[in-house]
Amino acid sequence: MTRLPVAALLAHSVLTQAVTFVLRPASSYRALELDVPASWLGLLSASFALVPLLLALPAGRVVDRLGERRVLIVGGVLMTASGALFVGASGSVAGLVAASVVLGTGHLCSVVGQQSLVANTSGPGRFDSAFGHYTFAASLGQLLGPLLILGFGGSAPVPDTRPVFACATVVSVVLLGCSLLLRDGTTRSQRAEAGERGLGTLLRLPGLVRALLTSCVVLAAVDISLIYLPALGAERGLASGVVGVLLGLRAAASMTSRLFLGRLSARIGRKRLLITSIAASSAGLGLAALPLPVWLLAITITVAGLGLGVGQPLTMSWLAESAPPGLRGRAMSLRLTGNRAGQVVVPGAVGLVAAGLGAAGVLGVTAVGLAWVGFSARKLSVDGPAGDPG
Repeated sequence: MTRLPVAALLAHSVLTQAVTFVLRPASSYRALELDVPASWLGLLSASFALVPLLLALPAGRVVDRLGERRVLIVGGVLMTASGALFVGASGSVAGLVAASVVLGTGHLCSVVGQQSLVANTSGPGRFDSAFGHYTFAASLGQLLGPLLILGFGGSAPVPDTRPVFACATVVSVVLLGCSLLLRDGTTRSQRAEAGERGLGTLLRLPGLVRALLTSCVVLAAVDISLIYLPALGAERGLASGVVGVLLGLRAAASMTSRLFLGRLSARIGRKRLLITSIAASSAGLGLAALPLPVWLLAITITVAGLGLGVGQPLTMSWLAESAPPGLRGRAMSLRLTGNRAGQVVVPGAVGLVAAGLGAAGVLGVTAVGLAWVGFSARKLSVDGPAGDPG
């Protein structure tokens, strides 16, 4: 791609995550304003996640058949519509749930379209750099989204959500504009050929299950760190500001490793980098479970963040390189399905295993799980063409 489409794609990634990461917490605040019981907050969260879990594979097939641009435009329209729904229909729980469903569907279309476009427009030896920069942009959006709540929601414990919803809607319109600047990454002949192939072609790829499992566990470990680091801080009497700094260090470290992913992969090889990063994240979270002074805890969390930032883009890169051009939309959606399932199953399973051990026990068990998938990744043939300079 030329510079303008690349810039539009990266901006699309930033804006997609920013809108999602402002609307989801803002919807929870709005539910609290409505005095919604805690059990309904779980329903609100599930309403966002359930649609991607059910529609991810069909969305990937649509991308392969019709091209990325149409799906990205639909994603932009749906995310704009979700913002409008939050503005106009958030006076009831039903309205919040409906808006969350639309947001989840728009997010799904956007992410599948983005990842497929990166896969279909990156040449041999450039996948690691391309997905590293793409996931860096996504992380940046996830960082900027909550800041919009701070900027537009006021300083009250439960912010005024109306200006937050309005701001997110305006950002979604810009996102839709970015969608219009993008072009398909596959040719008509590739899309026609995709219609003759099925999901079985992907499922027969050697190492697919291990790659999906690695991606799933790494993403679940990121979620667990977000949930249980605050709990660990509360158990040890750390100030919330200190915990916020720790979470910021983790996020910044992950963004750094993603930004330089192409150069790291070219220097030491994709497989060695994947195993090393998982080992680093396992060691970092495992050490964080120990009673350490704050300065040493900050170092371990930073090391864990550097490792956790690598697993997602590298497995995307491997899938993009392994899947035929006409099936890359379905490859990315298959990975997304596995990730969403892992986000539902893994944290609950880890919590059960570590029941009674507190937040430190959960982080320790998560570290063991990472070590296991890192050991399993030794059998993956993930090294692609050399010379990915970043």
